[in-house]
Amino acid sequence: MTSPTGEPAIRFFGDSKAYWRLLMRGGVLVMVTLGIYRFWLTTDVRRFLWSNTEVAGDGLEYSGTPLELLIGFLTAIAILVPLYTLFFFAALDLGFIGQMSGVIGFALLFVLGQYAIYRARRYRLTRTVYRGLRFHQNGSAWGYALRAVLWWSLTLMTLGLAYPFQLASLERYKMRHTFYGDLGGRFDGSGLSLFLRGLPMWLVVVAPLAVTVGAALETLDWRALAAALASEDVQANIEVGNPGLTGVLLFAMIMLAAAAVMAAVLFPAFRALTLRWWSSGLRLGPIEFRSRLRTAQVYRAYLRFLGYAAAFAIALAVLGFAVLLALGALITDDQTGEIAATVFLLVGYVIAALGLSIIYRATALLALWRLGMESLQLSGLSALDRVRAVGRPSSALGEGLADALNVGGI
Repeated sequence: MTSPTGEPAIRFFGDSKAYWRLLMRGGVLVMVTLGIYRFWLTTDVRRFLWSNTEVAGDGLEYSGTPLELLIGFLTAIAILVPLYTLFFFAALDLGFIGQMSGVIGFALLFVLGQYAIYRARRYRLTRTVYRGLRFHQNGSAWGYALRAVLWWSLTLMTLGLAYPFQLASLERYKMRHTFYGDLGGRFDGSGLSLFLRGLPMWLVVVAPLAVTVGAALETLDWRALAAALASEDVQANIEVGNPGLTGVLLFAMIMLAAAAVMAAVLFPAFRALTLRWWSSGLRLGPIEFRSRLRTAQVYRAYLRFLGYAAAFAIALAVLGFAVLLALGALITDDQTGEIAATVFLLVGYVIAALGLSIIYRATALLALWRLGMESLQLSGLSALDRVRAVGRPSSALGEGLADALNVGGI
C-alpha cells in the first residue's frame, strides 16, 4: 500500500498463528508462575508487534526488557502499600475522615492512575527504536494527570458529551511533548468533528435512558414516594401512593437493557470512528498521517472474537461439567468435597479469565493493530532522513504503576 504521494505506508507482517502460540504459551506460564511471567509475556508481545511493523521499508524495534517491568512493578508496590495502609486506618475512624476515606482514596488513586498512564507512555516511547533512533516524551506527568481529572469530571457531568473534546485536548498535550529524535509531534484532530460524527450514536444509546426518566417523572408521585420511604410500612405505602411503580420499574429495566444492547452493538463503530479520527490527526514534523480504516473491518474483528469466545465458553463448560461429575463420583466426604469444589472454581475462574484474555488479544486487538497500521497513508516521509538523535531512556516506574493500578496498555 502506498500513500497518495507514492511513498510507502506502514505494513504489518505478523503471523497470527505465531502470535496465538506466543500468547498461549505465555498464558500457561503466567498461571504456573502465579502472574510473575506476565512481564516476560508483555515484552514478548511488544517485540512481536513492533518487529513485524515496517515503516518506509524499515522495521520498528522494542528495546524494553522484562526485568525493567518487574523492577518498575515492585517499586510501584512499595509506593502503593503505604497508601493503601493509610486508607485502611483512615477508614477505621468514626468521624468525618473515616466517612470520606473511601472517596478521598478513590480520588487519589484516580489521579495517580492518570499520572501512571502518561509515565507508561513515556517508557514505551523511549523503548521504541526506528532507524537506530528512539522516540521520547517530555512534559509533566502531573500536569497531564490534572488535565485528565478535570476533563473526566466534565465528561461525567455532561453524560459523555464532552468526551470528544477531552480526547482532542489530552492528545494535543501528549503529542506536543512527543518526539522522534529531534522531530516534534503535534495533533491536529478536532474535538468538534468527532463530536458531530459521534453524536448520533450517543443519542441512540441515551434515548432509552431519557425515555425512562421522562416516564418516571410523568407517572410517579414523588412526594408520595418520599413519604412512603420515610414511613414504617414502606412497601404498603408505596403501593398506595404509586400504584404504577411496578410498571415503571419494568419499563425502566427494558429501556436499560435496550441502551446496553445499543451500546454493545455500536461500540465497534465508535471504536472505528475514534481510531480513524485519532490516526488522521497525528503529525510528526512535516509527516502527516491519514487513515482509511473502514467500520466493517472493525466489526469483523470483534465478531471473530465473539465467535472464538463462544466456542471457548462452550468447551470450558462441557469440560467443567465432566470434571464435576468425576469429582462427585470420586469424593464422598463432604468436607473434602467442599475443598475440591473451591479449588475447582478458583482454577476454572483463572483458566476462563486467561483464556478470554488470550482470545481477545489474538483476535480483536491483533486485528485492530494490523488494520490500524495498514490503513494508514503517509506523506512527507523525506523528513525522516534529516532526524538527529535526541532523548534518553525513561524508567519503568510508570509502567509499574499502570500495571499495579490496572490502567496499563500494550
